[in-house]
Amino acid sequence: MIIPIRCFSCNKVVGNKYNAYLRKLETMTSKEALTSLGLRRYCCRRMIVNHVELCDKILDYEASKPKVYDTSQILLGRGTKRAFCIAR
Repeated sequence: MIIPIRCFSCNKVVGNKYNAYLRKLETMTSKEALTSLGLRRYCCRRMIVNHVELCDKILDYEASKPKVYDTSQILLGRGTKRAFCIAR
């Protein structure tokens, strides 16, 4: 999803450092990249290292049409029957 703007623990701004972190990972180790970005506290480092980009996976989701199930054999409540049920 979206990188949090601030660290949950110390309230330092970390949202603007994620793209720079990804660029630096191509040439540096994770520890060196985080230190060069000025993230010295482990709480701020955690915000960057543990972030997972899910936007690409969510955009690939294709909503299908609702499925219609025949539930005419199921008795509901006081002996009434429901003919069809739409699942979402």
